[in-house]
Amino acid sequence: MPYASDAGDVVAEVRGGLGLITLNRPKALNALSLEMIRAIEAALAAWAADDLVRAVLIRGAGGKAFCAGGDVRAVAASHAVDLGRRFFAEEYRLNFHIHTYRKPFLALIDGITMGGGCGLSLHAAYVIATERTMLAMPETVLGLFPDVGATWFLNRLPGEMGVYLGLSGVRLRADDLAALNLATHVVPSAAAPSLIDALATAALDAPAIDAVLARYSEAPGVSAVAARRGEVDRLFAGATIEDIAKALSGAETEWAKEALTVLRRASPTSLKITLRQLRTGRGLGLDEALRIEYRLALRCTIGHDFAEGVRAILVDKDNAPRWQPDRLDALDEISIDAYFAPFPEPSDELVL
Repeated sequence: MPYASDAGDVVAEVRGGLGLITLNRPKALNALSLEMIRAIEAALAAWAADDLVRAVLIRGAGGKAFCAGGDVRAVAASHAVDLGRRFFAEEYRLNFHIHTYRKPFLALIDGITMGGGCGLSLHAAYVIATERTMLAMPETVLGLFPDVGATWFLNRLPGEMGVYLGLSGVRLRADDLAALNLATHVVPSAAAPSLIDALATAALDAPAIDAVLARYSEAPGVSAVAARRGEVDRLFAGATIEDIAKALSGAETEWAKEALTVLRRASPTSLKITLRQLRTGRGLGLDEALRIEYRLALRCTIGHDFAEGVRAILVDKDNAPRWQPDRLDALDEISIDAYFAPFPEPSDELVL
């Protein structure tokens, strides 16, 4: 009998030839815990060796979210370095497993998709968005940086678009995702159950999957975000955050003003880390990108700004974080270098 599991927050079942993973923590917008990461990994490992399972689809329960991100509140509340090491190591290994999975992997991102949810979906062979999809990487206002392989997937975008998305956390809809090639298909949310049923009875090789998705897909509309490409390339071309902020301060468009507002309220340390991460990460494979992100994640989560960002945005919700330092000019390149440096002990590096 094919592997199946109901671990509460993750339900793994087999329908026909389709392995179906449902994130089942709707009250928390399917935020990803360490236990959920392990349950997903167990299903993928079992189905990889099962010839009866020919493809895998992951979705979220509850109607509001696919996955609103990793459970950073738990990491922050634990004050345990070991939990951070285990959480990020296992999350990043899962991201890499999805990216390299030897069977077709489909992600149905019907609803909010942020942070860790991007890691579960944007590495899939098929990314299916709906009119309810809202995807973003808002980590700079949390005292973090865009992770789960964002070094790789944001750098697949044209020009400075990845830098724009990573620094400002702009929210993307289905039309935007399709235009930026982050989503492969757009399907009406109401058709999602029928789509899954059709996949379950299909041959589930690439031509069969393509045929089913073509039957349910609709043409995306015009993307407002993609239309900004020329101005994004100009405004985000600066070598430093200060240069980018200066360029944005002279812009008249509403979206540029909104991006500047985010930069002004984000963690200065996170902004500088993110710009360095994306600029120096161009051309890296996902494996090396994740190894660097692991160093950044462990160092950020033991720092002041991560705990403060979680407090201000997710716990107290006063939206008034007190960053340390609170100015860009208080950070020099040497202090940022330290986040990227290899660990003193090679055995502490991420192993994929």
